[in-house]
Amino acid sequence: MYDDELAEVTVPQIWAGVDIGKEHHHCVVVDERGERLLSRRVFNDESALLELIADVLAFSEDTLWAVDINHGGAALLIGLLLSHQQPMVYLTGLAVHHASAAYRGQGKTDEKDAFVIADQARMRQDLGLLRPGDEIAVDLRTLTARRLDLVNDRTRQTNRLRAQLLEFFPALERTLNLSKKGPVVLLTAYQVPAAIRRSGTKRLETWLKNRKVKNYAALAETAVEAARTQHTALPGETLAAAMVARIAKGVLALNQEIAELDALIEARFNEHRHAAVIRSLPGMGTLLGAEFISATGGDLAAFGTADRLASFAGLSPVPRDSGRVSSNVRRPRRYHRGLLRAFYLSAMASLRTCTASQIYYGRKRNEGKGHKQALLALARRRANVLWAMIRDGECYEPLPAVTTAA
Repeated sequence: MYDDELAEVTVPQIWAGVDIGKEHHHCVVVDERGERLLSRRVFNDESALLELIADVLAFSEDTLWAVDINHGGAALLIGLLLSHQQPMVYLTGLAVHHASAAYRGQGKTDEKDAFVIADQARMRQDLGLLRPGDEIAVDLRTLTARRLDLVNDRTRQTNRLRAQLLEFFPALERTLNLSKKGPVVLLTAYQVPAAIRRSGTKRLETWLKNRKVKNYAALAETAVEAARTQHTALPGETLAAAMVARIAKGVLALNQEIAELDALIEARFNEHRHAAVIRSLPGMGTLLGAEFISATGGDLAAFGTADRLASFAGLSPVPRDSGRVSSNVRRPRRYHRGLLRAFYLSAMASLRTCTASQIYYGRKRNEGKGHKQALLALARRRANVLWAMIRDGECYEPLPAVTTAA
């Protein structure tokens, strides 16, 4: 996370820009005139980084550090700077790339990038302080990122499962809903039409029931009906069936790991001081609440206002005027995709149960907005509501229904 306010930082006398790398960083220190005081390639190791920090602070204690990456390979440097109570700002790699075009020379080196980072930090007053989230927010960021990877893996495996099954048993692929556990369990043991016909409905029902599959009777009947429509064994069927069984077992393993992660996320989310407030907002369940905390760092004070939170989430349009073209707006190019996802999905979920969301969404549709635009408008409105709830420490309370006298 980063704060948009630099007021609490003393005016720096020198600026240290660090071009982050996997094994090595390059640091360039400039003074108030932009003159280089130090340029060094440093190994991404604690002892080497501590030596760099000591050498930079020897020039001046009033130093502002700037980095172009705020995670991954930069984590050790950021942690050491925080332990030394050193202020940091963050420039995106894209901002550094664009700024480099304004400097002399067309070459690209780590030293030049580090100088650009330091010089931009010296000249720009709009850079926000880099603030790490609290420990719970950091843990939730790790857990939700891992869960997203697993969900994406499961989607790829499920698509591969469908494609493989389609090659030799299209009737079964067409009738099974592979997003559910039961059909996947079925495919771990039964893949070809002949085997399903030999088993029969009753034996298949028993097999599924013993594995605690829901609606086992309907699933068994569906599989047998599909098997009765195909009596031809296609070339390569045996090996393809073995691949289907292997992929199905992989999908079940991913389901198990995702379920374990969900339990970890719920337990860690409930430990956060804002958990009850966030969860009280209709549509914002445990998972989306955890994604919200991981994206914001768990402290909305870093944003200053609800408008800045909405802008960070990509919910505030920015003007795009030129010449005679005015009042033209578009979505910002730089925003947090994960935070936008949390607001968007929670707004969609709230339409099922929240009367206030339904009324607001309906009003936007009546104004001529499409579904997506109305949903984004609702998400923007809910950002203001959630901001106020966390600021005041109060849970969401629906407005009482207004009744008219007969």
